Amino acid sequence: MDAVAFGMVLVPLPRLYALLVGLCLLGTSALLLGLPRRQHIRWFSGLILVWLISARLGHLALNLGSYTTSPVDTLRVWLPGFDGTAGLLGALLWSAWILRDRLGALIGAAGLCITASLMWLMLAHLAPFSNHMTLRQLPELSLTNLEGDSVMLSELQNQHLIVNLWASWCPPCRREMPLLAEVDARNDVTVVIINQGEDLLPVVRYLDSERLEFHHALLDPRQHMTVESAAPGLPTTLLFNSHGHVTNRHVGELSRSTLNAWLTSPLREK
Repeated sequence: MDAVAFGMVLVPLPRLYALLVGLCLLGTSALLLGLPRRQHIRWFSGLILVWLISARLGHLALNLGSYTTSPVDTLRVWLPGFDGTAGLLGALLWSAWILRDRLGALIGAAGLCITASLMWLMLAHLAPFSNHMTLRQLPELSLTNLEGDSVMLSELQNQHLIVNLWASWCPPCRREMPLLAEVDARNDVTVVIINQGEDLLPVVRYLDSERLEFHHALLDPRQHMTVESAAPGLPTTLLFNSHGHVTNRHVGELSRSTLNAWLTSPLREK
């Protein structure tokens, strides 16, 4: 998932697209459905709420294993975790109920909901406003680990190689660290956390205070990796296959379901 930076705030692009599509839906439905203002407000406000609940429940059902492992993640609605198909079904059912006495408006509302969903999918595919990733494989970049030894990034390979760009002052970076440390214990996964822009002392203090251990914790005080990956902000996580080629990028806090999807989907060898 990509994101756009507004100052220090990262806004996920799918949610930005959803906001734009929602505003278009609000305007066009007010013009075309011919509903009284009060009924239109009731329909639209309920539509948004039902879509969000349905999309969330659909995602939870499709990724039940991830949330069984960590049930508290079901409450972290700021993370990626909404299924568009389930949301659309909920929106259509809500429209059918609330507009059951207005057949013309019901047909129009259903058409607008489907059109809005297709618009969102088109925007997600075309990805306007996206900071397109130029990095295609592990760079020939030498960084320093916490013991002061040089580590060549291109030499760190595994079936799955996860590279996480982070900083100790970044709240979403801190929230996802325990999950990354948990994944780092797997034999088929190598996790490399690369601190951006900080000196050794704050990095060591943070990892020690949280009792976090990684096989590869590296320092990048000049933020070379941020430049190489064209990362719009922190945290940014990259997935590489066994040949060192990029297969996925996620900007913002990782969810367990996103990470599980990465590690269970077929590897794309390039």
